Amino acid sequence: MNKEVYQHFRTEERAVIDSLADYISQAQAEYRPVLTHFLDPRQQHIAQFLLQDDDLIKVMAEGGTKEAERKRLLFYPTYYEPTLADFELQLLEINYPTKFVTLTHGQVLGTLANCGLERDVLGDIITDLTHWQIIVQENISDYLVQQVERIGKTNVRLEKIQLSEMVSQHNDWEIETLSVSSLRIDTVISGVYNISRKRVKDLINAKKVQLNWMVSEKPDTEVGLLDIISVRGFGRIKLQDILGMSKRGKQRLEVAVIRK
Repeated sequence: MNKEVYQHFRTEERAVIDSLADYISQAQAEYRPVLTHFLDPRQQHIAQFLLQDDDLIKVMAEGGTKEAERKRLLFYPTYYEPTLADFELQLLEINYPTKFVTLTHGQVLGTLANCGLERDVLGDIITDLTHWQIIVQENISDYLVQQVERIGKTNVRLEKIQLSEMVSQHNDWEIETLSVSSLRIDTVISGVYNISRKRVKDLINAKKVQLNWMVSEKPDTEVGLLDIISVRGFGRIKLQDILGMSKRGKQRLEVAVIRK
C-alpha cells in the first residue's frame, strides 16, 4: 500500500487503513473472495478509497438491507460473482412481551456488549418500534441465542429468522444543510444543535461525544465524509456530503440528524 494514502485521513484511522489494506492484499495474493467484519459508513468509505485504482479486485457491501448502516465488505476478484450467502449474515428476532414492555436501542446494545462481543461482529439493530431485530455474523448467532435471556429487567428469547423477515426500520434521521466555519467536531456539533462551542467542549471533556462509536477527546478533531457523531443527550449527526464553500467562505454541509 502506498503510504501517501495516510495523508487523506486522520492519524487515528491508520489502524483501520492498515487492516483494510491487509484484506485487499489477501484477496489480491490469493485471488479469492475475502470477507470483513461489520464496518461503519466511514470505514466503508475508506475501503472504497483504497480500491479506487485497482482493476483486479472489486468490493461489495451488505448489511441485510440497502439502507443498513453497518455492513460487511467482500473483496473479490473480477471473475467472482458474489451472492448474499457470501456475507454470512444472520437475523435475530428479540421475543419479549410487547404489550407491557418498551425496549430501547441502548438497552439492546448494552446487553450484547455485556456478552463479551466486539462491536464489529454486530450489524444494525432494527426496530419498527414494536419488533426488535439484530443483524449479526452467522458464526456468533448460536452463542447469542444461548446467552441472552434478559434485556434490562425483561425476560427475552432470541430466535434465528430469515433475512426476508426483517421489519422496516423506523427512521428518525432528518436531512439538513448548514454552513460552518470549519470541519472541527466542536464546530459541527455547535452548528447542528445550536449550542455554544464551550458547551460542546464540556460535553467532550465529560466523554459524552463519540466519533464512529469511539469516545472523541479533542474538540479540534476534523470530521470527514460519512463520519457519525453521537452526542449523549442530543442525538446523532451523519456527515452526508460536503457541498463546497459559501459566498461568505464557510463550509456548506449536508447532514443527517437525529434529535432527542
